[in-house]
Amino acid sequence: MSKPNPREYSRAEAQFDSAESRPEELFDEFGQYVDEVDAELSQGELELEDRASLRRVAGLSTELTDITEVEYRQLRLERVVLVGVWTEGTAEQSEASLEELARLAETAGSEILEGLVQRRGRPDPATYIGSGKVRELADVVVATGADTVICDGELSPGQLRQLEAKLKVKVIDRTALILDIFAQHARSREGKAQVELAQLQYLIPRLRGWGESLSRQAGGRAGGANGGVGLRGPGETKLETDRRRISKRVAKLRREIASMDTIRATKRGRRVANEVPSVAIVGYTNAGKSSLLNAITGAGVLVEDALFATLDPTTRRSETPDGRSYTLTDTVGFVRHLPHQLVDAFRSTLDEAADGDLLVHVVDGSAPAPEEQVEAVHEVLNEIAHRRSDALPPELIVINKADAADELTLARLRHLLPDAMVVSARSGQGVTALVDEVSRRLPRPEVAVDVLVPYARGELVARAHADGEVLSEEHTPEGTRLQARVHPDLAAALRSYVADGSAI
Repeated sequence: MSKPNPREYSRAEAQFDSAESRPEELFDEFGQYVDEVDAELSQGELELEDRASLRRVAGLSTELTDITEVEYRQLRLERVVLVGVWTEGTAEQSEASLEELARLAETAGSEILEGLVQRRGRPDPATYIGSGKVRELADVVVATGADTVICDGELSPGQLRQLEAKLKVKVIDRTALILDIFAQHARSREGKAQVELAQLQYLIPRLRGWGESLSRQAGGRAGGANGGVGLRGPGETKLETDRRRISKRVAKLRREIASMDTIRATKRGRRVANEVPSVAIVGYTNAGKSSLLNAITGAGVLVEDALFATLDPTTRRSETPDGRSYTLTDTVGFVRHLPHQLVDAFRSTLDEAADGDLLVHVVDGSAPAPEEQVEAVHEVLNEIAHRRSDALPPELIVINKADAADELTLARLRHLLPDAMVVSARSGQGVTALVDEVSRRLPRPEVAVDVLVPYARGELVARAHADGEVLSEEHTPEGTRLQARVHPDLAAALRSYVADGSAI
């Protein structure tokens, strides 16, 4: 359907209203047109339904026929058996990790059939779960009719190859699953490039094991004496060809992301030059970060009860109760064992958190183990700080979903996190108090001024209101008497208008 034309819409409406007999055909035609226009205008509201019905899963393949959009192996995550190795912690923690893996698989569009956990000191280096467990797992796969096995950990190329050979079904790991979800949910050009880069970095060391029908010979060099008639001589293997093409694509993606980083750095530099304080919202996936951003600023960001519902960072401007402007940025959600490829690919996005003046760390108070989520977020933040070699901004922990949380859990969190604030982005509980606390923790302009600004220089008064903290304002015949706290650059511009011999 073409873009709705308001003029045609009005003409059709006028034709309908002016028809004396209002024939049924005209009614049907106009009603159909209205339905089409309404459907077009509500396309953004249907995004959640489109996402829920999306069954495409980014796969992995060595057949890179179209390198502009890498064609991965098709991961048919429809009937899935989950497998985990319990190496440390309690049984409850192991089960919670597998339950989170199930939610990740469901987010990617799967039906969970069974979940198995093995207690081991460490994962088996050959098959991840040991030969005996592999036979048991094979029986479960046959009995349930599963077509995919997902392991709750990152598999080595050898483990992946061994498991697929023994189970005769597709095997993927937690990292591939998370990368697939990111590929489904990325919307912006930057987000898609970052996800593709992470996928390729994950794919490169695993090329050798993907698919028994892989044509290993493109020339003849690798065949040697056993290469067969017509296959001896110079050439390169299909594996080497794929690696070369992927390496070129990775280099191109890095250049594209670097250029996008420049644009992001320019925008960030403009905010810094204008000395606009910034707040970064971080937290575990599905903790309610986007909901909190909407509650504070009315941003209208996509909100969905799903893991990694939003990946592209959203920055909105807001004001403190005393009129100071600041920005709020909703960053990508974290998860346990977030793939290091994603941390590297989303470096510019995560740097938004490290460059802020305040971190608002959102915790899901209704989660089964919110303390572990806090630890997972701190682990990623520490990795960012270590890579940048600088300290992170001050942190304000916010316990969200208070309306759905258990009172006992909230009491335990208040004890463990005594400085945390308890809010509900859905009901609005505690949001006003949170805004006040954010206002209190934001850096304030450091220069106090007492000036009499002529009415002809009203732009200086406007800047004081927008970028500073106005303590008092009085309109006199000579101009505007202003007592405020401002940044050094504005203080220099106001120096000529100091009132009553006051000093700046």
